[in-house]
Amino acid sequence: MSPIPNRRGAVFAALTAALLVPALSACGSSDDKASGTGASASAPASAEATAKAANLTVLAASSLTDVFKTAGAAYEKAHPGTKVTFSFAGSQELAAQVKQGAPADALVTADTKTMDGLKAETGAPSIIARNRLVIATGKGNPFKVDELKDLADSKIKVVLAAPEVPVGRYSKQILDAQKIEVKPVSQEPNVRAVLSKVELGEADAGLVYKTDSAKSGDKVVNVDIPDDQNAVASYPAATLTSSKNAEAAAAFVAWLSGPEAQKILQDAGFQKA
Repeated sequence: MSPIPNRRGAVFAALTAALLVPALSACGSSDDKASGTGASASAPASAEATAKAANLTVLAASSLTDVFKTAGAAYEKAHPGTKVTFSFAGSQELAAQVKQGAPADALVTADTKTMDGLKAETGAPSIIARNRLVIATGKGNPFKVDELKDLADSKIKVVLAAPEVPVGRYSKQILDAQKIEVKPVSQEPNVRAVLSKVELGEADAGLVYKTDSAKSGDKVVNVDIPDDQNAVASYPAATLTSSKNAEAAAAFVAWLSGPEAQKILQDAGFQKA
């Protein structure tokens, strides 16, 4: 008669086990949620929310001095916690700094030739703006300079940028194309130095970028150069491969081609890239 009780015991044990499985599963799910290892664990915070603020150093051509101060402030406002510090100089000086390993994150030059010479030190560049040259003359334009050929007059003290400087190279290009021989009283290391000489009366005229001369107000008189006698300066921007803030540097360089930065550049007189 013993087999009957054994069968009842087996059935009871099976029922008990079936009831315990859901309870144990429920306990397991609760523990997974508490430990964050279950399927319902919260997703990681977005990269943007967890990104650390960066201190960026940007090497930029002298002709970008004013507009980049405005652009930098706008970028910092849009990216709280990020600080952008600019170092301005002639493009050839900036190139030398990069080759010497100066700690920086991005580079913007006033010509493609200088940037092309730094392919091993930079990422792929993108043109962010363009510019043109004008003749800047002393206050009131006392020598009545109207066109490029007037700069050949030996009575006029003309100052130019050195030929290794982008604006100096552009100046030589347009003068040579018109077969105009100019003997400058000095050759300066950047466009700001050329403009300063004219503003201070140390020179009667000089070739500078339109955007720089426009900032001088009534200190100088701007004489436009016809497009067919002019040169177009292109401004490439690129990250530096030595940057310790590669992601943040790339974000800034990309921003320079975006609508906010482009409006700032064009409001300052730069031409669309």
